[in-house]
Amino acid sequence: MSELREKIRETIESEPVVLFMKGTPEQVYCGNSGRALEALRSVGAPVTTVDVLPDPRIRQELSALSNWPTIPQVFVGGELVGGADIIQELAETGELKQKLDAALGDANPDTRTERVVQVGGTHTPFRFVP
Repeated sequence: MSELREKIRETIESEPVVLFMKGTPEQVYCGNSGRALEALRSVGAPVTTVDVLPDPRIRQELSALSNWPTIPQVFVGGELVGGADIIQELAETGELKQKLDAALGDANPDTRTERVVQVGGTHTPFRFVP
């Protein structure tokens, strides 16, 4: 297993809720990533986000690990829940809150905390010339 894939796996297993997204909570670069983040916020989830854009290998390794080809990807209690459509639907029906409570139990602080972690280095495949 590659070092990057191991870091991704460790993040998924150690964080209660992980959102792999395009951008950060402060600067979202994808509508679907924004919808997933808002759905998690709506239920008060403590969210750890990982920006997949700085290094294309993050997407490759994540997809190989999860068998899910698209971004965003949301993990709760170490398990893949789904992408934006699934997370939004679960939030609307109340099932996302139930899933959080079941997976996290008393560890679910319902404080809407958000933090960003980096799993890979910055790898820029393009060189910008002024």
